[in-house]
Amino acid sequence: MKKRITLKHIANEFNVSIATVSRALSDSHEISAKTREKIQQYAKEHNYKPNSVALSLLNKKTKTIGVIIPTLLNHFFVKVFSGVEQIANEKGYNVIIIISHGEMKKEIESANMLEKGTVDGLLISVTEETQSKQHFNHLKEFIQDAGPIVMFDRVSDSVECDKIIVDDFNCAYNATEHLIKTGCKNIVIISVLDDLGIVTLRINGYKQALKDHGIEVNEKLILLVKKEYDFETEVKTLLDYNAIDAIIGLEEYSTIESMFIAKSRGYKIPEDISFIGYTNGNLFKYVNPSITCINQHAVYIGKKATEKLIERIEQNDNSESVYETKIIKTSLVLRNSTHQLS
Repeated sequence: MKKRITLKHIANEFNVSIATVSRALSDSHEISAKTREKIQQYAKEHNYKPNSVALSLLNKKTKTIGVIIPTLLNHFFVKVFSGVEQIANEKGYNVIIIISHGEMKKEIESANMLEKGTVDGLLISVTEETQSKQHFNHLKEFIQDAGPIVMFDRVSDSVECDKIIVDDFNCAYNATEHLIKTGCKNIVIISVLDDLGIVTLRINGYKQALKDHGIEVNEKLILLVKKEYDFETEVKTLLDYNAIDAIIGLEEYSTIESMFIAKSRGYKIPEDISFIGYTNGNLFKYVNPSITCINQHAVYIGKKATEKLIERIEQNDNSESVYETKIIKTSLVLRNSTHQLS
């Protein structure tokens, strides 16, 4: 097997610096045409392949971004990552993705690992535990020592950085209002998430829609199922002891599971109970009946977050930059799990 040649080998061959070789191979006009041609020809004849680690050390850039997300079981994050990859590929960046599995400890360890020169910047949606405990030192240290951060979806005002968020209050308001206009009055909001700002915003939007339409808020119809509780038991109890005509699931799991439980108890959908869920995953299209959903435009969120992060990375000096919080509007995708407006 032929020994792989390096920038150093080429530099020694032509008695020039490694930086000169790097610029010549990048076709930089800082190097004379004659020298560029000689170096490029030599590299081609000896089958030179760039060493990304060596180049990153030379340029003090890795051309790599990190992504930390709580889970890949939620279709929303799958689609966000699709948007991240699209923009990263277009801009010539590699992506390292880490799943925190909803654990703050894993999130901290991952951020610390990426901080050690592995990436130029970080995209992150924090865990429920991180938000609950308000522990963000690992993110502040990353910004100070490693590079910019862009938070998306699950964010915190305690971290000074750019943020891409969904219009959570209004999307829940609009979903609730749609159900009210189709004749629903006893509307449940259900989630397996709890200590998250997005959940609070969605519940507030739901409550405001009820109030604006003269419907009293019934706290018994707000069901936040903690991890230590059995979801099926909680939903069955809710159905058995309350008159319910609609359910809004704040994530895919809550929506699908509660609909299956309702069907198993003999409820017809949407004749007896209407359903609206987050987010616009493929599963919602193909269950029976297909589920009306709130489209959070996850791919677009991933694209916008990545564009903003790369913009920050490539700025010469962002010390005086004003950080931006971009709010992404949602849309309601009407399907067969809700009544149509007359």
